[in-house]
Parts: sequence; structure tokens; C-alpha cells
Amino acid sequence: MRKCNCIAENRSGQPGKRRQLLLAGLAGAGLLAACGRTNESMRSATTADPVVLTALVWAPDWPEEMQRVADAFMHAHPEVRINLQFMIGNSVEENLRPKAATDSLPDIFSVNPNPYTAGLADQGMLGDLGMSSAWGNMLEILQRAWTSPGGRRFGIPTGVATTLIYYDQDMFERAGIRTLPTDFEQFLAVGNTLRKAGFTPLALPGAFPNMLGNGPFSYGFANQIAASQPDWRARIAKGTLVLDNPEGAAIFGRLRTLAEKKLLQADCLRSGYDATLRQFTEGQAAMTFQGTWAAGTLMQGHERRVGVFAPPWNDKGLALKPVIGSETGFAIAQRSSPRNRQLAARFIDFLYGPGMPIWQEKRKNIPPFKTIGPEASGDRGLFALVDGLQRSVAADDAPGLYYSYLPAETIDVLHGLLQAVLAGKQSPARAARDLQASIAEQARLAGK
Repeated sequence: MRKCNCIAENRSGQPGKRRQLLLAGLAGAGLLAACGRTNESMRSATTADPVVLTALVWAPDWPEEMQRVADAFMHAHPEVRINLQFMIGNSVEENLRPKAATDSLPDIFSVNPNPYTAGLADQGMLGDLGMSSAWGNMLEILQRAWTSPGGRRFGIPTGVATTLIYYDQDMFERAGIRTLPTDFEQFLAVGNTLRKAGFTPLALPGAFPNMLGNGPFSYGFANQIAASQPDWRARIAKGTLVLDNPEGAAIFGRLRTLAEKKLLQADCLRSGYDATLRQFTEGQAAMTFQGTWAAGTLMQGHERRVGVFAPPWNDKGLALKPVIGSETGFAIAQRSSPRNRQLAARFIDFLYGPGMPIWQEKRKNIPPFKTIGPEASGDRGLFALVDGLQRSVAADDAPGLYYSYLPAETIDVLHGLLQAVLAGKQSPARAARDLQASIAEQARLAGK
């Protein structure tokens, strides 16, 4: 009825004017409808659920900084939310194994450049990061370490890595030590001098065997085993690495010697990672065996003068074989949705771009890049020392913290062996035999 009345009215007087009014009204109505649709679209876009990326990260010394990076990324990309969780326990691998076994890897996660992770990559579980900006700027030696046998570029490290002896220069001077040790015999002598001067010579995290592996074990392995068995990687893979000998026992024996000569802090076996860092920074120990990744904590923020030297785990008269490797890095899950993979890769580039000053300012570690931007901060003496160590390492020896190249299950075995030897509950020779047996068993299982 209303429609008919409108038509009749339009047909009465002043039809042209009324037609114009009608058209204007229709146009206005159409405009309002269009505006309504536009506003509705905008509301839909702004209220749409964001993409949620799950992230499982190994960051025992920088969790707050990692959270700040995630917050900064979400601020720059409001369409993304990052569900950030942190790994616990003694290794990256023990966190990843159950998730890999159930095909439930998160979108973003920490990894090490070792055969276990490379195997996951070649099984199609890790995405290829070769097109990322971070990969393009990586040192070539690190690119090789982070490329799987199948050619997948599976991760980006947070830095060049080695473990060093950090030392309190004032304590050394007060003890009358003027020359840094260059072999293990001299190192023990320095420790004895410090002890007689009333100082605790060395702080080790006995309750965190990951660092016992990265530190004393890796340098022991490099100088006792890798120096005489240059094909050690192939031997690990085949299960033929020989450790049931004096050289294998010496790896563990040197760790035990530190305890027997009372060169370690009294609560060594109860000291975790953070506790050991505090013991050194608070002046409770003259030295600590720590990674380059802890340089920020150990060398800044306090009034102590701290220096570094290469761990002299070599025998007298023999050249030191340094351990140069790669820090733990980041990978993305290939089996995430294409959209999640794209955003996860974008986060990785953000982590090493705008986000890098956030975490590197605290850590002051050694960036893994060919070109290091002005935002990279750190102790230049530390940088120079590691650069010198790198130059002394043959191309086929680096990179690789030897400890991380063991089979993932063997790493768990090694953790227990290191703590047992440190506590005097296991002999160094027996520990070497057990480690050899584990390597052989994992090779046998892998060959099935």
C-alpha cells in the first residue's frame, strides 16, 4: 500500500522536482547502506580473531627480553598474538622430543644445529628459512651448520658460541697471578694459588649439567678426542667412536680433578645456572666457566673488572683445540598452516631486526652475522678473543660445540654421568665406557 501511494503521489503535480527528490532519496539511502556495509566490514576486520602463534623458547638467561620482543612484534602486527612459553629442564632436545614424536611442534621453537634437529628438518617437520633476511646475513660457516643433509635451511642461531673462562682481574692481582694459564697443568696451579689466597677459584653449575656439557666436557672432548679422531662426527653417527681409553677417561677425569683439588664452590652440586652467575658477579668466586651468551651478565652491571681467556684444557706442550660453535637458535614448524608459517618467518626476521637490540643489549653476545649493525653491543676484548679462536679452527672442525652433536638420548645419559663424576659417585673410566655404549646403542637404533 505504501509503495502504491508513493507512485500515485509522484504522478501528481511537479513530477520532475519530485523525481529528483526521489532519486536523491534513493541515492542517499544507497549511500547510507554502503556506509553501513563499510562500517560493518571495518568492524568485522577489527574484531576478527588474531592469528595465534605458539612459541616454545630456550632462554634461561633472557626470558624477560624475549617477552619484550614478542610484545613489540604484536604491537607492530596487531593481527598476531604470540603464545610464548619457555623450555625447562636441562636441554632443548628433551623439550622437543615428545612434541616431535607426537607431531605437535609449535609454530616457533628453539633448536640446536645438530643431527637430531637436521633429521627433523629432512623429515619435513621444520620449515626452510633460507629466504629470510636473517639467513642472508649469516656467516657462511654458520649457514653450513644450519643446513640439513637434505639441503633444508632449518634455523637461525642467536650468535657465535664458545665457552670461556671469565675471571676477576682484581682477585688475580691480589693473589699475585700475572700470567694467564695456557694448559691444564697451569690452570690447576692458578686455581691452587687463588685458593691459598683465600678465594674460591672456580664456580661451576653442578645442578645444571647443560653447562657442564658445553664447558668442561666439550673442551675435554675437543682436546682429548677430536684432536686425535678428526672424523669424530662420522664415528658418532656410526657408533664407532672410541672413548674406552685413557683419552676418554681424561674428559671426565679433569672435571673430577677440579673437585678433588677443592677448586670449586662448596655448593657446586646444588648450584644452578643463575646461582652460578650470581656467585661470580657477587665476588664469591674468582673464575667461572661460562658461554659467550652470558657475557652481558658477567661483564657489565657491576664494578668488578672482568677478563676472559680460552679454557686451557689442553695437555702441556700441545696446542689448544678451541671449541667454536653456534648458539641455540630458532626454527619454524613446516606443518603449521601456510599463514602461520608466513607470520612465524616474519617474527624470526623481526627477532633479528628491530627486536635484536632488545635482547642483545642485555646478553652482549657475538652476533652470527656477516655485517654487524651499530645496535650490537659487547666487550671488544671478548669479540677479539673469539675471532682469534675462530681463525685457529680448521674449517672441518667448526662450527660445533661437540657436546650438542651427541645423539639427543645420549645427551641425557651424559648429563647424569657428568654429575655422578663430579660428586665422586662414578669413576671417569666407567663414565667414558658408559658414554661410548650409549653412542653405539643410538647408532644401532638409528640404523634399524
